[in-house]
Amino acid sequence: MFRLPIMERAQWQQRAKEFGFEFHTMYGEKYWDETAYYQFTLEQIEKGIEGPTEDVHQMCLAVVEKVIHDDELMRRFCLPEGQWDFIRQSWLNGDPSLYSRLDFAYSGVGDAKLYENNADTPTSIYETGFWQWLWLQDNVDSGVLSSHSDQFNSLQEKLVNRFKEISILTPNRTLHFACCKGTPEDRGTVQYLEDCAKEAGLKTAFVYMEDIGRDVSGSFTDLSDHIITSMFKLYPWEFMFQEEFSTDLGNNNIRWVEPPWKSILSNKALLPMLWKLFPNHPNLLPAFFEDELHLASDIDSLVKKPIFSREGANISFTGKQKGMAISDGPYGEEGFIYQKTHLLPRFGDNYTLIGSWLVDNQAAGISVREDSGPITQDMSRYLPHIIL
Repeated sequence: MFRLPIMERAQWQQRAKEFGFEFHTMYGEKYWDETAYYQFTLEQIEKGIEGPTEDVHQMCLAVVEKVIHDDELMRRFCLPEGQWDFIRQSWLNGDPSLYSRLDFAYSGVGDAKLYENNADTPTSIYETGFWQWLWLQDNVDSGVLSSHSDQFNSLQEKLVNRFKEISILTPNRTLHFACCKGTPEDRGTVQYLEDCAKEAGLKTAFVYMEDIGRDVSGSFTDLSDHIITSMFKLYPWEFMFQEEFSTDLGNNNIRWVEPPWKSILSNKALLPMLWKLFPNHPNLLPAFFEDELHLASDIDSLVKKPIFSREGANISFTGKQKGMAISDGPYGEEGFIYQKTHLLPRFGDNYTLIGSWLVDNQAAGISVREDSGPITQDMSRYLPHIIL
């Protein structure tokens, strides 16, 4: 695994504009970075990332199966009791999942170590499924990269096929897509997924979360007063459960994508549960609930993570690494878990994180993010990759 410099494509910003990639630069800072790329061998991808991704995903599903049937564990995950039946029924009914992303620390040697599971609202999917693939094609066509260069990236194809499968399970419904206003990255992500759904033959519509209403029967509606019967929402379930309309969530005949049971997988309490069920697994790091820290007495440094943290928010280090780095944010009131410190590998001055994507149960590609600090956050740079 190497980080290699490369010349930027001529006028790539104009091309990004043409393709609707408007968030390549945000708040005056570079988000998409093609001044370098990461190079992997096929063995590193297949044995180091692809295989472990599917194995860990199955372990995560085993955690869901256990938590669903245990009230005390539902409390451990800080899930509101009024939503337990809603969450449980979605799992017991087999409500289908679309996609997720597992974040790993991986240097190209040794075992990839799971940091967290982004199973509910993972972003950077457009950059992964389409834009970095276009970058590869352009550089191969121009002779800058070897014609033997490949990429671990079947994400777009798998998304289209998965949308076809979901449409068969719920035929003759318009699939609404939603995100919050004032979020260019979220809007771009939702637009890309809507395009994939259209390619799969689905009828689609878009509505901002803030514009969703309710009719007299309690059904959710869009701005045209059409009743919503199927929805992909880039809005976390833990936020949904706190909304005024949350009491209506289980009373509507809506196919939710992602389904409510994903609120268990996207929850940091997943990490200590994985360690309990699969102790010493080579792709896991020791992790503990707050009241179990005595079990970590022989570990010299831990990462403190809020149960509902996103985009690397409210992360801090304890023990030997205390004071090394900290990130702020709105999370933490719900409690914390603690995971053994395992710093990201460094390539030059960059800490590098591998995001490994799944569509349904299949590994589908990777994204590479890097930052000058050890915590990957929303503005950490995205770099393309190749297999050679």
